[in-house]
Amino acid sequence: MKSLEYIQMALDALDKEVESYLMDLNMDMTSKNEKMLPLLQQKRVLEQTKEDLSYLRDNPPSNAGECTMYKHK
Repeated sequence: MKSLEYIQMALDALDKEVESYLMDLNMDMTSKNEKMLPLLQQKRVLEQTKEDLSYLRDNPPSNAGECTMYKHK
């Protein structure tokens, strides 16, 4: 799946950016936290998306086109 490759590349880029903030000795901890928080939130979303797509790849739905919403009522 190409999307999994793109997600992994985005995760790698986020890791590098977070690491660069951690290694920056000229930046105080508050500034680092402010810059890293949105990056870590993005990383969390991407990791969950990757996990979900991997699960769907490994366990495809049995009837992909059928809507099952009304079966549960």
